[in-house]
This record gives sequence, structure tokens and C-alpha cells, in this order.
Amino acid sequence: QVQLVESGGGSVQAGGSLRLSCAASGSIFSINAMGWYRRAPGKQRDLVAAITSGGTTNYADSVKGRFTISRDNAKNTVYLQMNSLKTEDTAVYYCNAGLTTVWGRSRDYWGQGTQVTVSS
Repeated sequence: QVQLVESGGGSVQAGGSLRLSCAASGSIFSINAMGWYRRAPGKQRDLVAAITSGGTTNYADSVKGRFTISRDNAKNTVYLQMNSLKTEDTAVYYCNAGLTTVWGRSRDYWGQGTQVTVSS
């Protein structure tokens, strides 16, 4: 069994910062890419940022220069530092990890989601 547990969401004024964390635990053999997605009200879930096990990163154009993704492989944890937040960043943020279990099964796992609300 694998779990992804997110933390760090909340409410902040525009221009502020938040840091999201997501820890993967359970019967994990290896983790490949980890990332953050978000779903704004009435919209589909979109990629925000992703990072490979080697540290290569990828960002949505809307967050480049404001958000930074990082990971601690020893802790199976991925972080999202969000600065200069805008009202349009308001969404539920989901952690994602592509991993292989100790039984050799590989697939994507998702966290439960954490709400980020940015007010003007």
C-alpha cells in the first residue's frame, strides 16, 4: 500500500507565499517523477510542475519564475515553493508520483489534494 500525504495549503493574500509538501510512504521500491497538479473551480486538472528523480524540472508557463519544485529523495518527499501568488493560483493542488512498489507494480499515485486560496 502506498500513500501520498500533502500539507501546507491554506489562504494567503495576493503577493504572498506558501510551501506545499507531499510525502510518499508505504511499500515503495523506487520513485520516478513527482509533481504537482491543480484544479481550479470549473476547470480541468492541469500540471503545475514536475521533477524527475535526477532533478530535471518542468513548469507550466503560468508559474515560471514564481514557483519552485524540489524533492528530497531520501525522504520520498516533493515540495512546491509558491511565491508572488496570484488570485488565479486559487485551486486544489494535488501531488502525483510515478513509482514502483516492492512487488514490481508501476503506476501513478495521487494525494488527496490540498486547497490553496489566494485573495486580492
